[in-house]
Amino acid sequence: MSGPGETSGPEERKRLAEDERTVGEFGYRQELSRSLSWFSLFSVSFSIMSIATGVFLNFTFGMTHLGPVSIWIWPMVGVGQLLVALVISELGTRIPLAGAGYQWGARLIGPGYGWFIGALGILYAAVGVPGIVYLAVAPLTEYVLGIDGASPRMSLFIALLVLTVAYLVNIVSVQLAARINNVAVLAEILGTVVLALLLFFLWVAGTEESDHGIGYLTEHHLPPGHSYGYAIALASLVGVYTLAGFEAAADVAEEAVDAKRSVPRAILGSVVVSVVLGMLVLIGFTVAVPSDEVLAAGGLPAVFQYWLGEGLSRTFVGVVVFAMFALMVVSAAVIARLLFAMARDNVLPGSALLRRVNPTTKTPVPALLTGYVLNVAVLLFGHNSSNAFGTLVGATAVLPYLVYLLIVVAYGYRRRRLEAIDGAFDLGRFAGPVFGASLVYLVAVLLTLTLPDEFRSANHYVLGGLALAAVWWLVGLRPRLARGSAGAPVLGGPAPLPDGPLPDAPKSKENKA
Repeated sequence: MSGPGETSGPEERKRLAEDERTVGEFGYRQELSRSLSWFSLFSVSFSIMSIATGVFLNFTFGMTHLGPVSIWIWPMVGVGQLLVALVISELGTRIPLAGAGYQWGARLIGPGYGWFIGALGILYAAVGVPGIVYLAVAPLTEYVLGIDGASPRMSLFIALLVLTVAYLVNIVSVQLAARINNVAVLAEILGTVVLALLLFFLWVAGTEESDHGIGYLTEHHLPPGHSYGYAIALASLVGVYTLAGFEAAADVAEEAVDAKRSVPRAILGSVVVSVVLGMLVLIGFTVAVPSDEVLAAGGLPAVFQYWLGEGLSRTFVGVVVFAMFALMVVSAAVIARLLFAMARDNVLPGSALLRRVNPTTKTPVPALLTGYVLNVAVLLFGHNSSNAFGTLVGATAVLPYLVYLLIVVAYGYRRRRLEAIDGAFDLGRFAGPVFGASLVYLVAVLLTLTLPDEFRSANHYVLGGLALAAVWWLVGLRPRLARGSAGAPVLGGPAPLPDGPLPDAPKSKENKA
């Protein structure tokens, strides 16, 4: 696949050979297709964060708990996310492998540590995708198509259709998935930013009545019985919920061209662009709220329709739906790469099947089908349970930050043993301060996501998932690790035993990158 940032000819072949050699140094064969440019990687991370999806799902939440002033917490969260992204970017240059979080934990600390990071990642992907497709994609699609008062069965049908198409795209090829995602990213950037600017100028021109001025952006209120600290913490979750998933570019590193350099560029670029554009979108959407009654009655689509009319409003929301579809496509790719990466280390049940790659399409088809089954099962569970999805969405907010915390801890523990790479991203003398600041930030976020009473039910789902992961680790994985038939070696540790996890692959070596 060609795209911005890619090369061709001898230079590209040299980079591809270097990328494949790196995979071999970690003990694997290059089985996935290397075709993703830095822009495709940027698109992967940008789509996973998806400011359109996050703002549409969470805008009313922030307005309810703190009022319009809540939008100014967004850049503060953005700084915290950037600190974590800096750590992940450096790891992406040192260990550029599929299923990145699992690999980093396993290589830096040990296979058991990596297993729990991977298990949390699987749980996050299995729960988050169905929640978004059912609570956001389906109802917004109904709005775009003019389906009023759609039945729950219609919402379920739309969600299943979107989910199925997203996985079929990934089964065909990663190139097709990347092309769709690249177009969706441009559409999301143009659609949401243009919409926000248009609403802002319509508000300035006074084409419709509005009961507030520019000072509305600093207005605030508190729900009954809440303190300002509590309200600010809850309002921060608009950014916390949205600006997560930027590590996705590292999850597909084995399909990237010049991964050691393109992965950190993609991760950091996606965070910065999402924070800046998201802030513009929040300002435009907030000043366009004509009244609390309009927002409460129909959310953001009602605000758009108030200023633009029904037809144009549906068009812009259609762009958002397309962006959300791209999020489904990328999420399917990410969960499949994580399952594939863990299976080739023989740490999952059914690893022999899950690590297979179709020789024609170069896609991990069994892993994709397994991800699809997991997503459909959660979707049906949520559909048949009255309050399940609200709880599950709360759980998906906690899970990525638990993963980030475990990754950052592993980085702080072993960072000094990771050699720098000439010409690649390196924090240098700033590594210590960035590690410390990101650790403090993640602990604060996790306390915000777990202590309030609103999230207690979600915490139970997370603890249940961890309990299941612990059971498999105890009865299934530990015996394999003891026999030396599973797990990746820790960097700087002993090589795997002769009957290691991948008898058909080169034996693992210590990373010399």
